[in-house]
Amino acid sequence: MKKLFAIILAAAILLSFTACSSQQESKTEKSGESNRETVYQVALLQSLTQGYYDGIIKVSELKEHGDIGIGTFEGVNGEMIVLDGTVYQALGDGSVQEAADDETVPFSNVTFFDSDVKEEISKIKDINALKDALDKTVEKNGKNMFSFVKISGEFKKMNVRSELKQEKPYKSLDKALATDQREFNYDNIKGTVVALYCLDYMGGLNTPGWHFHFISDDKKKGGHILELAFDSAQAEYDITPEFDMRLSDNSDFQKMELAKDVSGAIKKVETNEE
Repeated sequence: MKKLFAIILAAAILLSFTACSSQQESKTEKSGESNRETVYQVALLQSLTQGYYDGIIKVSELKEHGDIGIGTFEGVNGEMIVLDGTVYQALGDGSVQEAADDETVPFSNVTFFDSDVKEEISKIKDINALKDALDKTVEKNGKNMFSFVKISGEFKKMNVRSELKQEKPYKSLDKALATDQREFNYDNIKGTVVALYCLDYMGGLNTPGWHFHFISDDKKKGGHILELAFDSAQAEYDITPEFDMRLSDNSDFQKMELAKDVSGAIKKVETNEE
């Protein structure tokens, strides 16, 4: 009888352990799925605009949070384009290289790309026409969620910029770009636009609306897009409902007045418009 009771008790403990393990595995799986539906942001566009260019995380860590994205590097040493899990660095001299894992990042947005919507976009004469076309699709599929978009094709016109690396003491980004921005124009170039849509209520953490970076198919040209045009291209949208932010405990970062309105400066650095 004692032997039978011991067997029953052991079986009950085993079943209990198996159930707990199963629940834990289920939570892990759900967490993994959730992570794919999260836009991960390093610092704020507002902190970058005010001149905080020190790296907060390494490229190797950033890649753990996404395989598509945009951003920049310590000292605003070029524009970041993340595509298919590779982090590219479009430098101020017009060249593009794969960013080293130990390169550090002061600002970025990334996610893991899952295609939710596909469409062909045609007859785009300028960047505002592209924004209008993308807005219509976002409006139908979730205007109050984030969207990352890949737009692949041949571009009749592609005007991009990058910038020379800044040294301390750092100037604000608009002042740095006034002297150290470099623009590059390409015609009939094949490549991919990586676009991020930020929601209207993100004004204190990023800037609402569209952000565009470009990388050519040969991975030799790229940067932050100022203007473009194309006849036809394929667009894929990843509609993303979650958001996670990484901040810095650096004393210089903690002294910043991040509630200050820098929308005018952001517009200038994003579009070259006053």
